[in-house]
Amino acid sequence: MTMLTRYNPVGEVLSLKQAMDRLFDDSFVSPAGWMTIAGGQIGPAIDMWETPDEILVSAALPGLAPDDVEITLTGQTLSLRGEFKADDQVSRDQYVVHERRYGTFHRQLTLPVRVDGDDADATFEHGLLRLRIPKAAEVKPRQIEIQAPKQLT
Repeated sequence: MTMLTRYNPVGEVLSLKQAMDRLFDDSFVSPAGWMTIAGGQIGPAIDMWETPDEILVSAALPGLAPDDVEITLTGQTLSLRGEFKADDQVSRDQYVVHERRYGTFHRQLTLPVRVDGDDADATFEHGLLRLRIPKAAEVKPRQIEIQAPKQLT
């Protein structure tokens, strides 16, 4: 007996969509996705937010010491450089599971406003780098007091 199979183009499109979703999820979302498309370098996860007076940055740098990280602020460009080092006591063929990434990283962020880099400070605790960068005086919000009109005499 011969089986008749109908062509279903919708099924083909869905499987292609699922394959593309899986590709992007694996490449950009998962922790193993620290590899960049361009240079194969790795980069830490970074959060940046602002308050009326300052820009705050938090970067996850597990396994690094404060001396392993270089922070540079040029104008409105913040640069973080460092290197995640592999454990020299374990050879490549001994690994059963090897998910952590190693190598140098360089992240650059453009800050949303002008800042006062001279008063910036950084703290590093438990693998978490925190930066506090004050905004430049001219971009901070100012309260303007309303004056009563002067009486003409």
